[in-house]
Amino acid sequence: MSGPLRIGLFGCGTVGGGVVDILTSRVGYLRSVGVDATVAKVCVRNTKNPALVALLQGHATTVSSNYDDILEDPSINCVIELMGGVTDAKDVVFKAIAKNKHVITANKALIANFMPDITALLTAHPSVRFGYEASVCGGIPIIHTLQSSYTGDGLTEIAGIMNGTTNYMLSKMEKEGASYDAVLKEAQDLGFAEANPSADVDGFDVQAKIAILAKLGFGVHVPPATIPTTGITRIKTVDFEYAKLMGATIKLLGIAKATSADAVAVFVSPVIVPTTNVIGTVHGASNIVNIVSANCINGAYVGQGAGRFPTANSVVNDIVRLGQGVVPSPAFGSTREQVKIENDYAGRFYVRVRLNDGLGIVRSIGTHAEEAGISIDSILQLPITDRNNVDTVVTTDVAKVSQVQRMCDALAKLSFVQEPPLFLPIL
Repeated sequence: MSGPLRIGLFGCGTVGGGVVDILTSRVGYLRSVGVDATVAKVCVRNTKNPALVALLQGHATTVSSNYDDILEDPSINCVIELMGGVTDAKDVVFKAIAKNKHVITANKALIANFMPDITALLTAHPSVRFGYEASVCGGIPIIHTLQSSYTGDGLTEIAGIMNGTTNYMLSKMEKEGASYDAVLKEAQDLGFAEANPSADVDGFDVQAKIAILAKLGFGVHVPPATIPTTGITRIKTVDFEYAKLMGATIKLLGIAKATSADAVAVFVSPVIVPTTNVIGTVHGASNIVNIVSANCINGAYVGQGAGRFPTANSVVNDIVRLGQGVVPSPAFGSTREQVKIENDYAGRFYVRVRLNDGLGIVRSIGTHAEEAGISIDSILQLPITDRNNVDTVVTTDVAKVSQVQRMCDALAKLSFVQEPPLFLPIL
């Protein structure tokens, strides 16, 4: 677009405050590249918050708790939504588009769950541009990369660590041999994990992110609730011991990959990742997205996946693109109607069985693998210290998810098996 951007900002907490800070500190540079952006109004619940008052001191910004003070203001031509959630935030975003105001948001859940509705609204209001760089992987510019850098390429896989909390936890479990419960408590104490950590540890945060990337990369909308999602709650220190024997580690990944010319598998799961793979080298709270494609072969994008300034930087980059008139349209890339979701994908798998030791166990596991049509690649066994609590690992040759599930369901019914076997894809 041309002309100044008068921004209405919904939510001015950690990320919103970062946006104001960056726009203030970089105002001269931004104007030198053709971007004149001003936060004219801010909408928050508590207009007297001392941190907000200090942040906006010296600014001509109006503060309100009434949504319509922004949405009904014809001088506001850009709305930035940093409220979170899919209730009020949805109302704000949808009404802003209907009022022909440009929208920038970091709201992955809103985008992933309501992408078709947002697309329809944007089609009905073709002058509106929609930016959402901050919705996936914080400071990593993965949205714009997929929108603009792979146009002439053909993607075969998008895979990545997209949640810093769980990567921090898994890294601690691997490095220190700490239990899941211990690292979860530490992550909560440090503020990485919420009191209710389900969105992170059960994989739902990654679920929304990989849904967005799958649309950009493969042209198919995947409702998040339909994405097979396994979190990290069943990962134990013994899994890292076995992964080490395999020259690998364990990472919670979101993966979208082509299984044929017109089918894509999209899933979230802990994955056995070889330490020679670039994804296996990323530790702590960092994120990575690795793109496999026909022309570029492998492209790895690494950085901070959350935090005040990494995420705010992505919001500001959307402001810059909007001010320069280069926000891509359509916002979510092309739609390939012929592409179908096929989540019964084939691959190699790691299967851990917790059991009471005894005679005939290996033969029994082999029998159930054969009945499921699975060829076993290897059987791994750490030294046994307690014959009443033995973890045995089977790795498979290439098999389908449904075959592995069938084998695990059968094994779970055996008298010597203590709990449903855990199975993980091998990258």
